[in-house]
Amino acid sequence: MNASEYDKGLNGEGDVASNEVDYVEKDPSGRFIRYPEILGKGAFKKVYKAFDQIEGIEVAWNRVRIDDVLQSADDFNKLYSEVHILKSLKHNNIIKLFESWIDVKKKTLNMITELFTSGNLRQYRNKHKTVDIRAIKNWARQILHGLDYLHNKNPPVIHRDIKCDNIFVNGNHGEIKIGDLGLATVLQQPTAKSFIGTPEFMAPELYEEEYNELADIYSFGMCILEMVTFEYPYSECKNAAQIYKKVSAGIKPASLEKVTDPEIKEFIEKCLVPASQRMSARELLEDPFLKPKHLQQPTQYPFATPNSRVIELCRMHHEHEFRLRGTKFDKYSVTLDMQIADSNGRVRNIDFQFYLKTDTALSVACEMVEQLELAKHDVPFIAEFINESIRRILPGWRPSNTNICAKQDASTNIPALGYTCFVNSGYEQGPSLGYLKELSKVRGISRNGSFLSLRESDEVKVRVELEAIEAGYRQCCKEMKRAKKKEVEVIRKRCIM
Repeated sequence: MNASEYDKGLNGEGDVASNEVDYVEKDPSGRFIRYPEILGKGAFKKVYKAFDQIEGIEVAWNRVRIDDVLQSADDFNKLYSEVHILKSLKHNNIIKLFESWIDVKKKTLNMITELFTSGNLRQYRNKHKTVDIRAIKNWARQILHGLDYLHNKNPPVIHRDIKCDNIFVNGNHGEIKIGDLGLATVLQQPTAKSFIGTPEFMAPELYEEEYNELADIYSFGMCILEMVTFEYPYSECKNAAQIYKKVSAGIKPASLEKVTDPEIKEFIEKCLVPASQRMSARELLEDPFLKPKHLQQPTQYPFATPNSRVIELCRMHHEHEFRLRGTKFDKYSVTLDMQIADSNGRVRNIDFQFYLKTDTALSVACEMVEQLELAKHDVPFIAEFINESIRRILPGWRPSNTNICAKQDASTNIPALGYTCFVNSGYEQGPSLGYLKELSKVRGISRNGSFLSLRESDEVKVRVELEAIEAGYRQCCKEMKRAKKKEVEVIRKRCIM
């Protein structure tokens, strides 16, 4: 039965005007009627209260102005295509789109969606300020489930304007749904190229117009920040230009420093890292912070054991941004990945194994400065950065220089890369490849007390060579796995296109 037949069936004569005096407009099919009551509005959109005459439920009538957006037939075709995709989305955490059409005369896109009487998440959170952290975790999980659904469509769908204003709440059931998909785009290339969104929530790569679905994860992190602090991110800025300047420079919102709970802050920061390091929605759902305690399992990381603990640190030094990710590999060593970005946008990466029994942060820093051609004044900073990361991974660990016979660099008064000496009782885990190379330079160390002479002992020479081969093998395996991952990703994206 169509809408007009339904109208006639109300009184047998088709005269329903007396019962519908309040409505001001009908959709082309006659099923939905719009009331004059405005539920919300933005720069390009107004949301009215409406009614579905067939289902007998209240709905939202979204009217979006498109006169400034659509300039050609191709623009119309693209919009039709995107709306068709949006109509096909069916997920418990995505607002349902019942109907849509373009009013050519009024130059508007009209969409009939679910109605949430509790309003958006920003309004709901400000109304209920004493919400327990468990409720925020529940909301976060629902948002991530919705994003995971969107991002794993083929091709992926990027929202591009995730913020608390565009996430809606059913207060009776604690139900959260992502809405306002009018700005969403279907990602048909590896990276999208169009600039749109809300500056306070936009990922840095959105400003560069080279981004993918991970831009939504950055915005999600800003949503969590707003939910915890009750502040709009970058509220300290006076205009969008100031926000852009801070975001481009990697400066986080001032409100982030107001987050006192270290677990919440760490989770938010995971969402705000550069896109290359950012987790997907599915990965974040497995994060210990969100996973219910009875379902938690030790997080698995590449080249890590089930007991691994991972930390991520970021520091600025002489206009360089240093990011360090550390993972406990086993009881003898820690895996460290460092990314160094300069003011010109150049990024250098280095990953290495730090052996707790034989390595020191100072010697690793000296080697790193030499390999990456950094300034000598970076050595003490990098050394302390490494020490801090290891202390956070292993709270009981203390840096030691007992294994290093350091030479002194007269120009900087900093101990230069020294020679590692092994005690007679042996060592449980081999040193890193860089130090094994340095061992070949050692000459004239006599057998005295607990020290071995590398010149006289063939056994030590063989052991050192074997350890060098083993370390080189591990490094090659690591590089091959990284290359394989990149190639698989290229092929996957090619297949999607």
